[in-house]
Amino acid sequence: MRFLTAALTASLLVLALPAGGEPVSAQGKKPRDLAARCAKPEFAKSNPRSCARYADKKPEPAKQAEQPTRPDFTAEDQAIAVIPGVPDARFWADSEKDFLAALPSTPGPWLALSTGGGDGAFGAGLLNGWSESGKRPEFSLVTGVSTGALMAPYAFIGPSQDPGLKRAYTEYNAGDIFEDVKTPESLVDTWPLKRLIAKEVTPELLAEVAEGHKRGRRLFVATTNLDAGRGVVWNMGAIAAKGDEAALKLFRDILAASTAIPGLFPPVLIEVEANGKKTQEMHADGGLTAQIFVAPESMLNTSSSTKLPASALYLIANSRLAPEFQMTERSLIFVLGHAINIGVQTMLRIGIDRAYAAAKRSGVPFNLAYPALASDQQGKGAFDPEFMKDLFASGVARGRGESPFVQEAGEALRGSLPAGK
Repeated sequence: MRFLTAALTASLLVLALPAGGEPVSAQGKKPRDLAARCAKPEFAKSNPRSCARYADKKPEPAKQAEQPTRPDFTAEDQAIAVIPGVPDARFWADSEKDFLAALPSTPGPWLALSTGGGDGAFGAGLLNGWSESGKRPEFSLVTGVSTGALMAPYAFIGPSQDPGLKRAYTEYNAGDIFEDVKTPESLVDTWPLKRLIAKEVTPELLAEVAEGHKRGRRLFVATTNLDAGRGVVWNMGAIAAKGDEAALKLFRDILAASTAIPGLFPPVLIEVEANGKKTQEMHADGGLTAQIFVAPESMLNTSSSTKLPASALYLIANSRLAPEFQMTERSLIFVLGHAINIGVQTMLRIGIDRAYAAAKRSGVPFNLAYPALASDQQGKGAFDPEFMKDLFASGVARGRGESPFVQEAGEALRGSLPAGK
């Protein structure tokens, strides 16, 4: 998740420009005009005639961005809110009962895809290489969070969508994800990402997801409901099975919401019905509540007696797992970005460890893959296309290899075990 620092840098550089975006001089100072000089009391006193024209002029107040509004929404409304026409569209991520009810009827291998931003190129490459090896199974359940949510539909459909995965992580750059324009809710605007999702998530892709769902397989994507302060898991196959324009829009909106890093990217409003009225929920990055989603917390707790009904568990972490030294510059951008990265990495490591423990208690084979990157292997900015291509290629090589995954999480999380052969 180091891309957060790069993205914050890119967005805040715009905020650092002088008002109106005017250039600065070679010495780094904007040339001052007479009005600016006359604003200084000493200069105005010494040059009364020259400054007379500015004496009574008051600066125009800065225009305030229009604050967006939402329909009133209460806790009572939230308790009964539903997606029109799709009663089984979602459930709370912390509900063990609803999770078990939504699972495939026939056990099979599970695949969980983590957060990671542009580093999702590793997971996309690994899935491509795994397909080439001929050893990639068909998963009964695929889950995705943030960048993992974007690759989850491709992974769910299977190897036929590998070209789409490759395209998504090797042919696009930061300009295809966000524009450096503030919104009332974020530092940048993600209209390019929404356009990209609309381009990639076609009615044909929706139909393929629906077909897998009808055969008993499941595709889950996680978001965070900012109003409720809880994670939400979306049953994407059930939504796809609806098959109309509203279902296609909702499918796309959920993918955008799962990647909406609060403060950096704008949240996504999702239409719901409650108490006979239409209203909107505000959803953001699923990584706020889980960097990787395998099951509700109650099932992952050490005290749980509920077993994971999977034949095998595969986790792809689209991020470095070992902490690395990085001197933090004394600036808002780097302090905030580095702090967020630390929190994200820690949450991911904890999530992997809990999933590993739950798999062991359940007698389920555990498999983990993550990028093996040296500390000097960094992108040159958010969603650096050359770095992503290299990361994709390393994922392909890993997927083709004899052992793409490690089976023990403990040493991997301590950073002393190679990330796979």
